[in-house]
Amino acid sequence: MTFWLKNTPHLLGGGLKGIEKESLRINAHGLISQATHPRSLGSTLTHSHITTDYSEALIELITSPFSDIQDTLRELQKIHQFVYENLGDEQLLCASMPCGINGDDSIRIAEYGSSNIGRMKHVYRHGLWHRYGRTMQAISGIHFNYSVPEPLWEFLHQQSGKSESFADFKNAAYFGLIRNFQRIGWLILYLFGASPAICKNFFNSRPSLMAQFEEFDNGTLYHPFATSLRMSDIGYKSKNQADLHIDYNSIHGYVESLSTAISTPYADYEKIGVCKNGEYQQLNTNILQIENEFYSIMRPKQIALSGEKPTSALRRGGVEYVEMRALDLNPFQPLGVDEPTARFIEALLLTCLLTASPEITADELRVNNANQLIVANNGRKPNVELVKNGETITLQNWAREILISTQPICEALDSTETDSPYSEALNLQRELVKNPDLTPSAKMLAAMREMKKPFAGFALNQSAELAKIFAAQLLDDTTRQKFINLAAESHAKQRELEFAPQLPFEQFLTHYFSQS
Repeated sequence: MTFWLKNTPHLLGGGLKGIEKESLRINAHGLISQATHPRSLGSTLTHSHITTDYSEALIELITSPFSDIQDTLRELQKIHQFVYENLGDEQLLCASMPCGINGDDSIRIAEYGSSNIGRMKHVYRHGLWHRYGRTMQAISGIHFNYSVPEPLWEFLHQQSGKSESFADFKNAAYFGLIRNFQRIGWLILYLFGASPAICKNFFNSRPSLMAQFEEFDNGTLYHPFATSLRMSDIGYKSKNQADLHIDYNSIHGYVESLSTAISTPYADYEKIGVCKNGEYQQLNTNILQIENEFYSIMRPKQIALSGEKPTSALRRGGVEYVEMRALDLNPFQPLGVDEPTARFIEALLLTCLLTASPEITADELRVNNANQLIVANNGRKPNVELVKNGETITLQNWAREILISTQPICEALDSTETDSPYSEALNLQRELVKNPDLTPSAKMLAAMREMKKPFAGFALNQSAELAKIFAAQLLDDTTRQKFINLAAESHAKQRELEFAPQLPFEQFLTHYFSQS
């Protein structure tokens, strides 16, 4: 790998990077908003950049993919500015873990209108409520989307000397990247995790979970050395899915194992039922309603056609990009993420691609998941140990090994830059490995202690400070008008969907799930 990197470093640059950022809307009283998604922002069903995730208050901002991460962040900045100009007296919560909620009833499920696809999105979220509760779905994160540059694919395929088709080679290599990220993805939690503490009222609907935490103050629970509780058992790592064995060793195995989970009945969900008194409770009674219900730190993705299942899209077109889902919102950054973080992630994903990636066994999958939970709950604990290749290793030693392996990639990416932004980003991570107190999770707890505030007080105070930054950075008239036009177009698209002839909803679902 080193030889060709030195001779053709330009091949690594130019991969497309996109960002999806979730944030809770909170009202002037610091509570989760009960208001409908602002109409001036556009239709959440059809807008390409501004939508909602689980709840009506959980806004999601989506950039286009760009080859230059600075362009990606610039667009994310502009989307933020437009959103803030249309929030009234509301703000976006800067933290991943929610505050200002009081049980499931305070979290309003997102609505997408009366079309079949809009109803399906709402019913799916209704099902998540019955299966997992609404509180867990109020957690926010950042998804980093990355596609490998096409010239690199062509070069790697040629160098491999394999007789398999270009498409098959590309799919296999993407899954190799995913497997390697599953092995070392815990590093993202350590370096960038920013959810070490939780409001006590987060547990109002699940009080039994409180016993596993220590008390930071009267309003806050935490683990002293936690990095990303968002990625722990009380966050997205749902025990309901613990026995799922999704196959990451090939695109065929992945699609088939995920499809099986979507079509296999589950007794507890059969008790809920699908439709009661004419109202849908969930899309079906299977282990997963749809593919997106399965949470993983990275997903293989293909851009789906209208009404197409994600697994059908993968069968049709193969893997187009990967979606890395392990990133918390950084409350110290206005956008929730900064350029050095994004550059390091890009280099790490390329390292995962260009490193040998053996198939993952069920045992190794369990080890990988256990490592992630250890880091989520105790990643900053002195001399904390993980399991690598069947042997224990300290987090710091393994992290140093990973950073060393990433250095040649950073140097190659820097070769097409005027300075060394990737190497500088790598050096920043080295400092965090040396000193856990520099990590966002540690800095967050330190700020809470210094301010003598609970998690909610810190998060609301920091959110207000970030809101001031956006208030001072108004959009130019041309960009503002562009977003106003996008909003109007999205409403027109939704009306078009709703006025078009539609199948009865039950038939629509039958047709949707019958896709091969």
